[in-house]
Amino acid sequence: MTSKTQGYIFVLLAITIFSLQDAISKHLAATYPPIFVTMIRYWAFALFTIILASKMRGGLKTTARTKRPLLQVVRGVLLAVQVVLAITCFAVIGLARSQAIFSATPILIALLSMPILGERVGWRRWMAIGVGLFGVLLILKPEGEFFDVKLLLAIISCFNFAFYVIATRLVSRDDSSMTSFFYTGVIGGITMSIIGPFYWSSMSPGDWGWMALVCMTSISSHYFLIRAYDLLDAAAVQPLTYLSLVYASIIGVTIYDETLSINMIIGSIIVVSAGIFTIWREHVVGRRTATAN
Repeated sequence: MTSKTQGYIFVLLAITIFSLQDAISKHLAATYPPIFVTMIRYWAFALFTIILASKMRGGLKTTARTKRPLLQVVRGVLLAVQVVLAITCFAVIGLARSQAIFSATPILIALLSMPILGERVGWRRWMAIGVGLFGVLLILKPEGEFFDVKLLLAIISCFNFAFYVIATRLVSRDDSSMTSFFYTGVIGGITMSIIGPFYWSSMSPGDWGWMALVCMTSISSHYFLIRAYDLLDAAAVQPLTYLSLVYASIIGVTIYDETLSINMIIGSIIVVSAGIFTIWREHVVGRRTATAN
């Protein structure tokens, strides 16, 4: 088996496990506060990042060394907030529709990269951004007489994650990916440990089993994603992440009795197509710039 094939297998494993994690998180969030669920999940994730960092060359001290400490803290907090927002969305909006809106993230990243990162966006990506935003409007189209205000939570979550990705791009100019991964887990764990105890809830033995499964899927999915990025370019990995929308639709319909409107299906196809094109163009422009330098 070639390293590239192994990389694709790791991506598929990561996406599949992430989707199972989302489904279980939705189940738990129906009974317990999303902040509480996120805190327990982050405890396991933070422990995993510390153990992994300690086994890297130079150990924990070298891995934790950063040139952008403030930005690393901001990243960690943003992702912790994102997990809370996403779990809340799964509970109040539904898996399928939440993931459909989340699929617009690459388009928002391209849009926000201009003022924040100073990146230039050509007419092709401008067209993709416009088409993608039209797809989002289809997904958000009211099925009744009024717009569902709860959908604003998914939009906020989408922007929040876009800012996280942009912050990650900024910090990657100075820090290694392992250092960023370490701070993602540790800062997120600290953040949730400060807020989470105020939302502590008594959990039934059966639900503690589900919580343990969430923690295991969190650790394994991130591990497989790290292995995938070791073997593949980001441009090869990112388009495959749209499989999470397919998984969310299947799980949402079959397990949680969610419904897929025709607007949502068409809008999702448009957003995913625009997102994949945007990712591809970023890769092409990035390679062209690297070659020129």
